[in-house]
Amino acid sequence: MTRVAGIDCGTNSIRLLVADVHPETGDLVELDRRMTIVRLGQGVDKTGRLAPEALERTFAACRAYAEVIKELGAERLRFVATSASRDAENRDEFVNGVVEILGVEPEVITGDQEAAFSFTGATGELHGDDRRLVVDIGGGSTEFVTGNKHVEAARSVDIGCVRLTERHVRHDPPTAEEVAAIRADVRAALDLAAETVPIGSADTLVGLAGSVTTVAAIALGLTEYDSGKIHHSRISAARVAEVTDRLLASTHDERAAIPVIHPGRVDVIIAGALVLREIVERVGASEVVVSEHDILDGIALSVA
Repeated sequence: MTRVAGIDCGTNSIRLLVADVHPETGDLVELDRRMTIVRLGQGVDKTGRLAPEALERTFAACRAYAEVIKELGAERLRFVATSASRDAENRDEFVNGVVEILGVEPEVITGDQEAAFSFTGATGELHGDDRRLVVDIGGGSTEFVTGNKHVEAARSVDIGCVRLTERHVRHDPPTAEEVAAIRADVRAALDLAAETVPIGSADTLVGLAGSVTTVAAIALGLTEYDSGKIHHSRISAARVAEVTDRLLASTHDERAAIPVIHPGRVDVIIAGALVLREIVERVGASEVVVSEHDILDGIALSVA
């Protein structure tokens, strides 16, 4: 068994997975998986730069993760950075800080690479010959990937829960005009994705990342977040719409009182749910299969 560590640093969160990888089957045996909301992408859509306070939050999480990696004795580490650090003018500050703390250079990957990692991580446990559309809704971007055992087509577009919230939301709850603006952005991005990815031709829609798993947790009526119950759950299109409508009508305090919403997602979950709802409706899916395994699992597998 090879012990590896993977870090996924996105626009909203930074996550760590330490796992043993079976040398023959490639199966992951999870040892530690954790997430910290750092909002690295704070203001990037507007300023084009990573904010000093966002960098410090991220570096603090990196220091904590370095201790976990050392304690568990991971032999190899891969650090992947996604949307926010792709867009930032001062990303060298970010890269240098990570190197100093963890000893590895973060790989600022392309949207297509991000999509491939997401697909590998999400579909490794799924069986059958159905054609899948994997959708990874992040803070700054959303990845669309089709395929079965291998990626057939992929496209990353700049719609994510943080980016859309910062761009359009000024009221709590958002106004009808703000909601319409978010939906217009999502629909335009879906048109772009459809130029590369046949998003309406898949048999199964698989949804990844925090916005999707949070909507699923609410739809399942959970009183506390339970990844075991969420992983591979099937949420109907009607329930996605119901949960989105509930969130659209709620205030910040009302959302904060929903126990399955992480405090770092309270202000951006409306936009995330809207992205999911628009995708479900656009592709005509009757349900979304929710996966707790995603780009982070794909990163860990790639290390081995």
